[in-house]
Amino acid sequence: MPIPNNGLITETNRQYYEGAQGFISLLAQTQYTTTFNTDLIFGGLNAWDPNDIDYALNNFKLYTSSTGFPGTFNEYILSYGVSNNIITLASAIPANYYVVVQLKTLDGGNYGNPLIPGSYAYGNTVEENYGSYAYLTLNDVINNFMVAYVGAGKLIGDVKRTDVIFHAKRAMQEFSYDTLKSIHSMELNIPPSLSVVLPQDYVNYVKVSWIDDYGVKHPIYPANNLTINPYENPIQDTRGVPIQDNFSDNIEGDSLTEKRWANDNFLNLFGLQNGANNINNINNYWDGYQWDYYAYGRQYGLDPQYANINGYFTINDREGKMSFSSDLRGRLIVLEYISDGLAYDLDTKVPKLAEEALYAYVIHAVISLRINQPEYLVQRLKREKTAKLRNTKIRLSNIKLEEITQVMRGKSKWIKH
Repeated sequence: MPIPNNGLITETNRQYYEGAQGFISLLAQTQYTTTFNTDLIFGGLNAWDPNDIDYALNNFKLYTSSTGFPGTFNEYILSYGVSNNIITLASAIPANYYVVVQLKTLDGGNYGNPLIPGSYAYGNTVEENYGSYAYLTLNDVINNFMVAYVGAGKLIGDVKRTDVIFHAKRAMQEFSYDTLKSIHSMELNIPPSLSVVLPQDYVNYVKVSWIDDYGVKHPIYPANNLTINPYENPIQDTRGVPIQDNFSDNIEGDSLTEKRWANDNFLNLFGLQNGANNINNINNYWDGYQWDYYAYGRQYGLDPQYANINGYFTINDREGKMSFSSDLRGRLIVLEYISDGLAYDLDTKVPKLAEEALYAYVIHAVISLRINQPEYLVQRLKREKTAKLRNTKIRLSNIKLEEITQVMRGKSKWIKH
């Protein structure tokens, strides 16, 4: 039976802030057991050797010192292995030596060297652990559920762990769309091709912005009906009939729609001429027929969905990319998007504020799918699930009274015409 996670802090301050755990070697000691929340990753059989290609896969370094004073630690590069967070050395370290296991990425300085900034805590391996007390892993939630809700005399007498895993994953997916803080963000540069690949765990976009020289966000809006990314682009004969290859499939060509959009001069698209790109330069606006035909959004009185000076994007489902208008070429952008919360399987983080709602979801899912269950029980569990989910949304909304009052102070100002 797995041991439930009771939410107690198990790492020392040194482990949490420095990402380091120290030992003093005993006589003929060859094994050192680490207790980080992060599991040690050992790249391969010879990953202890900095000259081995697998060395870069390690998420830790091993240091020793005879005195333990700053600046005296040297990396241990003799043969050792790692299994279940236990480091086993091929030969014993001398008695009373200081041994330190330092979580790391490949870059960084020697442990305990005060002349090298960041030589204590450095790298994503350490930083990803910061703030971890606010979360449980999905695996911990499943273990807790099996202990607290399954067994003789409990609501669920017996259930397979695989069934609980399935329902817990489904709960995470549903919660991630509108309840959990599952918005990820990625900083990207727009290349000359005007397209960037969608993130690996992408489900839907939240907001796309380009960043100016001051670090300020400028929202980019979807192109909507301005353009489209065709899903199929068959090559046609002179009669307009698609041409097939030897395998009876249509021969695909490049999208002319995408080419014209990428090559567009946005001064024409938005009704500007003579190189004018200032929205306030009204002397350079076109009028008459050209005004109505070309000016899609930057001038007063036009369709608000196109009233945007920051450029446009489209989702190119054919290529799995996000495409941008030509005026954004070379810009730095930030893509904020929703993930389903399952990108890292059972290591997925679950906010502790949502833990009870997750249990309620799984209980209802398990009971409602079993035969001969009283309907009043299923409905009661459904109401409990809904109520706990509502409470979770309120808790995670992170509403602060002072922040609301700060925003509302501006509502008392008169707008003068």
